Amino acid sequence: MSTAQRHQEHSAENLCATGTRLYEQALRDGRVPAADAREAPCLLDFGLLQPSVEDTGLLEPVPPVVALHRLLRTSAARIAEERTRETRLAETFERLMRVDGQRTAPAETPALRLLSGTTRINEAITEAVEDARQELLCVQPNTHYSGERGEKAHLVAMERDQALLDRGGRIRTLYQHTQRHVPLVLARYEQLRGDAEARTLDEVTDRLIVVDRTVAFIPAGRDGLLALEVRHPALVSYFVTTFDRLWRLATPMYPEAAQPPSLNGITPRQQAIARLLVEGHTDAVIADRLGMNIRTARVHIAKLAATLGSDSRAQLGYLIAESGILEQDGGDGP
Repeated sequence: MSTAQRHQEHSAENLCATGTRLYEQALRDGRVPAADAREAPCLLDFGLLQPSVEDTGLLEPVPPVVALHRLLRTSAARIAEERTRETRLAETFERLMRVDGQRTAPAETPALRLLSGTTRINEAITEAVEDARQELLCVQPNTHYSGERGEKAHLVAMERDQALLDRGGRIRTLYQHTQRHVPLVLARYEQLRGDAEARTLDEVTDRLIVVDRTVAFIPAGRDGLLALEVRHPALVSYFVTTFDRLWRLATPMYPEAAQPPSLNGITPRQQAIARLLVEGHTDAVIADRLGMNIRTARVHIAKLAATLGSDSRAQLGYLIAESGILEQDGGDGP
């Protein structure tokens, strides 16, 4: 591998460690062998070292103040060039906007906006809901309110949602079946007054919030620290359609909780697990998909195996397929 390949390109403000050490040595000693600079060609590129007049086999350091002044001058020239380009762009498009009849028109809210940090995300959601007059649609795979900070966020959300209900709006929320008996979820619907409904499914999408069918919020990362604010009509309409279809398939939780009967001794929960088992998913994936811990998932799998008389994982998949339980609609429920 050549020196050029080993030395990664970088800017002057991010001088590499090898270059920094060699430049400092040159400043202390007054000169360094030219051969030493092969590991740091950036020093010559940035004009920090220059050949010695007395001996071309040696390199002398350019004083840092001189080098800094030259680099700043180069940077200033680039900035001036960019400003000139910006001015030309503005002049060009000003003429075009004048032709379009929209000169000096205010900038519209972007169709997509990336929000960073839980505080900013919650502020944006609160602002949108405070302006809402009709409807709030939510998909909540799980609840994460814990500690003093979590309790405060829960109270803010409750006040925000109650204000929407007081304005005559309605709230529809989809949860996973595993959330049906979570005290915080149950308390929410005991406290809210107005047109608030909740339903549950075995599996739901990632978190989704749609306000008045005009703006939506979706995750933009797995850690919950990034979110997308979506105002594009086609995308928002797609989210609403997805929500409505899931809503029709879901089991009522509030105000009316339904408890479908088991099918041939197999509960709807076990039926959902059976579907994932025949697809070849591991216990961990099944637990994650259905919003439960892996121990609970294995308990359900064991009960399913006992009901079907299976002695092994491979046999269980065969018996599920043969039993016909996946071909019958036993309803979705907890």
